[in-house]
Amino acid sequence: MQSKSNDYWFGKNVLITGINGFIGGNLAKALIAKGANIFGLIRNSKFDTLLFAENLNEKITLIQGDLTDRDLFSRIISEEKINSVFHLAAQVEVGVGLANPYLTFESNIKGTYSLLEAIRQNPQTIESVVVASTDKSYGSYPKEKMPYKEDYPLLPRYPYDVSKACADMISQAYATEIYNLPIVVTRFSNIYGPGQLNFSAIFPDSIRACLGYGTFIPRGNGQQLRDFIYIDDVVELYLRIGEQLGLEPARFRGNIYNAGTNKPTSVVSALEAVYRLTGNENSFGAILEMMSGKKTTGEIECQFMGFEKVEEHFGWRPRHTFEAGLTKTIEWFKWYLSERYQNKGDFN
Repeated sequence: MQSKSNDYWFGKNVLITGINGFIGGNLAKALIAKGANIFGLIRNSKFDTLLFAENLNEKITLIQGDLTDRDLFSRIISEEKINSVFHLAAQVEVGVGLANPYLTFESNIKGTYSLLEAIRQNPQTIESVVVASTDKSYGSYPKEKMPYKEDYPLLPRYPYDVSKACADMISQAYATEIYNLPIVVTRFSNIYGPGQLNFSAIFPDSIRACLGYGTFIPRGNGQQLRDFIYIDDVVELYLRIGEQLGLEPARFRGNIYNAGTNKPTSVVSALEAVYRLTGNENSFGAILEMMSGKKTTGEIECQFMGFEKVEEHFGWRPRHTFEAGLTKTIEWFKWYLSERYQNKGDFN
């Protein structure tokens, strides 16, 4: 077995934007275990996150600042001699994008080119840059065209989708032979798991209700098809991509990587699994009634992804079935909610 000191990530200086989010926190946790030095940009000290719930904040360097501050990024990269960057920060809520497109464009587009321009001006120690995009960059394709392929044209329509597609293309421009920055773009399907504390998302919201800490109100009819991928599988893939990009930048630079399970699940089926695995089967009928006849606006009807290219390049495939990942997620929320909210009335 390889010792930690022989691990690629041991002693690396890693910058994670969006470190106080669900994916960023889980990625930081894995990198801490590998002996990396972690620097994270946060907009504000929001304590109700995985980073603080598991005391990961005590093992990293947090830097408060704005995602669009190019000068701040330049100082971090040059002063901390950053080797690897994971750009995860974004305004990710589809509903917020519809209500406030300006905020979404500022965060997701300007935030991306501010970071990449700072890297272009300070490339000396940079080995790898992984920019997190989304399957929604592709826009709406008919079901028969699924799963999405990396060479599909981007056809976004709604503000969030458009913002991520723009960030994709900006990232690819910085990876061309003009600048030669070691950048790849990842487009993953819907990620879920422990530490997802955005309670507007389907799993945290429904699990919280099923565990007795609130009420779940579905926002659509549940007929949309989605591809749900477990966070541990995603973190494992990020680490493989970052390592191989750092070791062989000329081989991987400028690539797009999709990753999902290639097994679409309807939102209503996903919810049924939550209610069943938490022992609330008898309550699910009421949820079905609330969903019946509802319309869902501003969302794509069918999305799922395979993993052919990442399997070929990195030997990766998802290890968790949907229900196995969901079971682990429920167990984590049992711990978190009992610790965080001793009084169930806190959610009322």
